[in-house]
Amino acid sequence: MNVVQSVDSVALLPAYLAAGTAVLVLITDLIVARPRATIAVAALGALGTAVGSALVGAGAERRTFCVGADCSWVFGGRAALVGVVVALLTLGVLGLSVPALRAGRSPVGEYAFLLACSMTGGVVLGAAGDLITLIVALETLTLPLYVLVGLRRGSLASAEAAVTFFVVSVVATTLTLLGAALLYAVTGGLHLDRLGALLAEQPELRDLPLTTAAVAVLLVGLAFKVAAVPFHAWAPATYDGAPLPVAAYLSTASKLGGLVALLAVVQRALPADQTGPVLALLAVLTMTVGNLVALRQRRTVRLLAWSSVAQAGYILAPLGALALAAGRTDEARSAAYAAAVAYAVFFVVLELAAFAGVTALRPAGADGGTLDDLRGAARRHPWRAAAFGLALVGLAGLPPGLAGLFAKVTVVRALLDGGAAWLALVVALNAVIGLAYYLRVTAALWAPTTTPGPAAALAGGGASGVPVVGVVAVVLAVATVAAVVLGVAPQLVLDLARR
Repeated sequence: MNVVQSVDSVALLPAYLAAGTAVLVLITDLIVARPRATIAVAALGALGTAVGSALVGAGAERRTFCVGADCSWVFGGRAALVGVVVALLTLGVLGLSVPALRAGRSPVGEYAFLLACSMTGGVVLGAAGDLITLIVALETLTLPLYVLVGLRRGSLASAEAAVTFFVVSVVATTLTLLGAALLYAVTGGLHLDRLGALLAEQPELRDLPLTTAAVAVLLVGLAFKVAAVPFHAWAPATYDGAPLPVAAYLSTASKLGGLVALLAVVQRALPADQTGPVLALLAVLTMTVGNLVALRQRRTVRLLAWSSVAQAGYILAPLGALALAAGRTDEARSAAYAAAVAYAVFFVVLELAAFAGVTALRPAGADGGTLDDLRGAARRHPWRAAAFGLALVGLAGLPPGLAGLFAKVTVVRALLDGGAAWLALVVALNAVIGLAYYLRVTAALWAPTTTPGPAAALAGGGASGVPVVGVVAVVLAVATVAAVVLGVAPQLVLDLARR
């Protein structure tokens, strides 16, 4: 029997724009061979992808590559939100990379091309309707990052970080593929909605040992991608060894991709009674271990890395509460998923602002340095330090960082509505623990410097350092404004997340 699939090119427009950006960047680098032109094409392509995603997502949900009611591409409000956020994060990271690229730390063409390829994977990931599309998109997002992490010339730390990232990601991908294969063996389906329907309609399938193994292996594979404890050990070393802008991308777009994949599988395909307890345990371990280890960090990027591990725990908490809450309703389930999506968006905006702050306060091409290197930075660069401090306070969930405050309130409220008060208490206790290191870093920015040694002179690009390039300041300003806007009007994200 011949099956004819209709292709909706409008639904695919964001993917076309993202993939076209990668191709145009490559052609521009080969033909024009001017770094500024290459960066401009990449920036315009990322901006065009964000606009295209928003325009397509503004209308009704669009589906394509369908067989019957099962579709491999579903572009709605949530897919548009993911596409816009990933494209804008790519644009921001490209801006943060300009000083290092101008200094010749990395080849411009290859760098911009790999970043555009990774953006393509993130855009496709948000609209994936089956396991094959989901896994291929997740790997398209991740694969270019292996090279980007190790692309800094003459850096042994970058090479070591790239190898660590590669080995762990290969293991994670293998487990994810194995879990998908086992699910196919049990159900005979790959589309997410079809998997969910089959497991809901046939309870005997959920009781099979093979189904339990498939769910466990698939969750473990995706847990590696989001650096959830105990599958987190690769993240701090990789972030610290990577160039600062690449670490920013890993901590924002890459983590967002892993969370989107996990959310899609949990919400649409896997039974909540099997995934809920596992995710609740992962959430508790992730936020607790991340916060406790962050307390001991003295290197800036490692502290932000452990902080992002803890933040992943907050995002996983609403998903873990679903199967543990008694008398769940569709409204409570929808609120839990929306809380996870909204928190992820709030987090990546604040995290990008934090990494932009570190980049603006460090010499061009330098690593994140230590906390002592940032001591007294506000006395030399008050506006940059203020923006960095606002991002840190937002991640802590304190005013005036209202975006982070609303994010945590949204998660706690979803947990209480779902009947998981104990998990809400764990989130609240961990938020208090997190205050210690966020406020410690913030206070160090305004602390007096004991001696003007080399570290103090370099921080922020003083007389001995390289002055921050204007585009980094622009990225920092835009990220800060975005964080303020989301703090004042969080409903913008919450409404899209509920869609």
